[in-house]
Amino acid sequence: MALWDRIKESASTMQTQLVAKKNDLKSGAFRDASMAMCALVAAADGTVDPSERRRVAQLIAGNEVLQNFPADDLRRRFEDNLDKLTNDFDFGKVSVLQEIGKAKKKPAEARAVIQIGIVIGGADGDFDKDERAVVREACFALDLPPHEFDL
Repeated sequence: MALWDRIKESASTMQTQLVAKKNDLKSGAFRDASMAMCALVAAADGTVDPSERRRVAQLIAGNEVLQNFPADDLRRRFEDNLDKLTNDFDFGKVSVLQEIGKAKKKPAEARAVIQIGIVIGGADGDFDKDERAVVREACFALDLPPHEFDL
């Protein structure tokens, strides 16, 4: 199977698992960590162009699991995290990873945050090395083994 197909299949599998847990993923910590993860993946290469910002915002708005939360609230949290990352990527990344780490109290939510990162990263069919690296860092922030997610 080609790498492209494996990425698409992995993202699809992760999304299916997330939808199955939708009713368990309603906490503020999950919401905040998910938006931090989306911003981190979007800015993984150190920059965020307007088309990438729009694409991730559309993915957030269309994600069934994230529909547990008001879209305007999600958008504001995503944009706030992106601003931190675009103003000073290294310092912003520390702050964003701390936000992600808040989900580690509930293992199901922690795993769901990582799955959202993989879904967002793989949505364009190219879960690149920068995206994989930041999702791997998020695993450490959540006390999850990266190999559990093939990272």
